[in-house]
Formats: sequence, C-alpha cells, structure tokens
Amino acid sequence: MNRQLFLSLTMPQTLNHTQLEILKMLNYVKDEKDLSEIKSLLVAYLSDKVTRSADKAFDEKRYTADIFQKWKKEHFRKSA
Repeated sequence: MNRQLFLSLTMPQTLNHTQLEILKMLNYVKDEKDLSEIKSLLVAYLSDKVTRSADKAFDEKRYTADIFQKWKKEHFRKSA
C-alpha cells in the first residue's frame, strides 16, 4: 500500500479541538531538541495513562499473578 493511500485511510479528514490546541502550542517550538523533548513528554504521559487504565481494569477483574503466569504459557494468536 502506498504511503498516500495509507494516510488517507488512517488519518482523520478534520482535526478535533485537542489536535488543534496541540498544533497551536507547537507553533512555538523552534528546534528539533524541543520537539524531541515534547515527544518524550507525550509518550510518558500516554504510557502512564495506559498503565493506570490497565491497573484499574486488572483490579476490577481481580487478576492475580497466577493468571499472568498462565497467560504467558498460552497461545493467543488466531490462525489465518
């Protein structure tokens, strides 16, 4: 699949409010170092958010260490 087709299938046609606000803030980024630091901050934020969400789900479902050990030995892929 060519890049343009992929982007047209995966990218939204319009930006939402949050995306527009981020673009406004990025207008003040002047060098690659700042951009790299911002990317790192966003990755850390999103990683923390996913971890908190997973922890909450695991607590609600009362998963234990034994369940994780069992999952490590299971084959979850579906055959084609």
